[in-house]
Amino acid sequence: MRIAVLGGSFNPPHVGHALICAWLHWTDQCDEVWLLPVHVHAFGKEVEPFERRASWCRAMASQIGGFVRVCEVESEREETSYTADTLDLLSERHPEARFRLVVGADALPTFHKWHRFEELQSQYDPLVVGRPGYPPVPGMPTFPEISSTDIRARIARGEDVSTLVPSSVMALLGDAYRPH
Repeated sequence: MRIAVLGGSFNPPHVGHALICAWLHWTDQCDEVWLLPVHVHAFGKEVEPFERRASWCRAMASQIGGFVRVCEVESEREETSYTADTLDLLSERHPEARFRLVVGADALPTFHKWHRFEELQSQYDPLVVGRPGYPPVPGMPTFPEISSTDIRARIARGEDVSTLVPSSVMALLGDAYRPH
């Protein structure tokens, strides 16, 4: 079983994430895509509560198809979560699986600063997808510029984000990111 692990804050998950999942499946890069919402962000970002973001990811996964699932292993950790440690834990729990890390080209400039960077590269063979504004990744597509940061700002300004967020997630957002 080949599993592509797409981690992130998913604050909120958006169409860009869904496109990456579909591309991974359509091009036979993996058998399944596991969305891995972070519990405690390594860089201290403020995010919606874990369960809320995980439920949004589950909604998006169900809308995309049966090859996408949500892995909530990060909720078991109270401390800062490091990708290498999480992938090691998943490998331990699922010895039949071969995990690959999925990252955007925007992560490359700081990838060497990640915890256990060299092991991540050697053990989890990262799939690097293109992002606008970064050098193209040879042989990989560049996905549209859609960001959770921009989506949150648009929602706060009362703007429509329905073309940027899967409808299943839109139905669950409620008052998230709206000024109180």
